[in-house]
Amino acid sequence: MPAKNRFQSELEFVQCLANPNYLNFLAQRGFLRDRPFINYLKYLLYWKEPEYAKFLKYPHCLHMLELLQYEHFRKELVNAQCAKFIDEQQLLHWQHYSRKRTRLQQALAEQQQAPQQPPQHGNASAK
Repeated sequence: MPAKNRFQSELEFVQCLANPNYLNFLAQRGFLRDRPFINYLKYLLYWKEPEYAKFLKYPHCLHMLELLQYEHFRKELVNAQCAKFIDEQQLLHWQHYSRKRTRLQQALAEQQQAPQQPPQHGNASAK
């Protein structure tokens, strides 16, 4: 049972890292300067492995986990404007991503419905 609790706790914590306001909270309280906490963030990189990543509901947290490995990023998170900027960029990404994905899916569906043209042989411009 302890292994299951640890898995669930780490899963929940890693996913919280997708929230820039939470990262700002951690930075302002000094957690992101604490060496044991930084080591813990490094340990959590195992979530990038496919056998663990498949459990993530918010995969964007993996990008934040990667960025948290850098001291400069951890220092910048103390600034609330930095967290606000990241939050805005996430929203823009999700809005753009969903529109782009919809267009790609529509194009793929149209392509699958269109009759296949046989390949042309020879040089058509020579006629």
